Amino acid sequence: KNMSDKRELPIGIFDSGMGGLTVLKAIASLLPAENLLYLGDTARLPYGTKGRDTIVRYTLLAAGKLVEIGVKMLVVACNTATSAALPVLQKEFAPIPVLGVIGPGARAACQASKNGHIAVIATQATVQGGAYQHAIDAINPGAKVTARACTLLVSLAEEGWTEGPIARAVLARYLDDIFHDPDAPDTLLLGCTHFPLFLNSLREVVGEETRIVDSASATAEDVAKRLDELGILRAGGETGKRDFLTTDNPERFTRVGGHFLGVAMNRNQARLVDL
Repeated sequence: KNMSDKRELPIGIFDSGMGGLTVLKAIASLLPAENLLYLGDTARLPYGTKGRDTIVRYTLLAAGKLVEIGVKMLVVACNTATSAALPVLQKEFAPIPVLGVIGPGARAACQASKNGHIAVIATQATVQGGAYQHAIDAINPGAKVTARACTLLVSLAEEGWTEGPIARAVLARYLDDIFHDPDAPDTLLLGCTHFPLFLNSLREVVGEETRIVDSASATAEDVAKRLDELGILRAGGETGKRDFLTTDNPERFTRVGGHFLGVAMNRNQARLVDL
């Protein structure tokens, strides 16, 4: 394909479910002209509790589907899949650039932190796999990382319960001991794409002075930089197309997806696809 054809190809964005829509939203707001193709593998979610080999197998299938349809870049908008499968995907789909959410999030957190103590909240698989701990250590070997799995937040986000007394109580239960410590972190990294929805509630729990870093916006900046370096940014002008694919139950995908996008989606916006 020549360059101009390539510019028109969509950016493929993949997640195990709906959380990656926070990454799509960040990319859409930074690069409104880009065509975006999103695939949520809702039939197989959650990935966060599965074994590494299974996660890699599912991720290859989903990414393969996007490549088959035609994309100029793959964004793995899932922390669990990034930590388990990124190098495998980069090798499998070269020369298509493949970006994950962990590197950008870790860099943004290291830049934000002044005292070198960073708290990371994520799913069980991401915390146990140590992906953020390794990524932060590679950038700032002196940093102290306190990681905590906040499993319940995923369900709360999908119910749309991200503000109010229940959300605050759950967040306080997970985070109070970390942030009410003399050696408290000054930066909180949201290591799961569901978690940006809790921004207002998190503020109330961790206080105004804590910096909250979200890997979605950091990833969007990485995407812009990479497309620019490769010379395949889509020319400005009209807004790009936004297409959504899901492997199960488009009704639920569009209903819950609306929480993540911050705008209601209609039922026919998501197409069912089989891997």
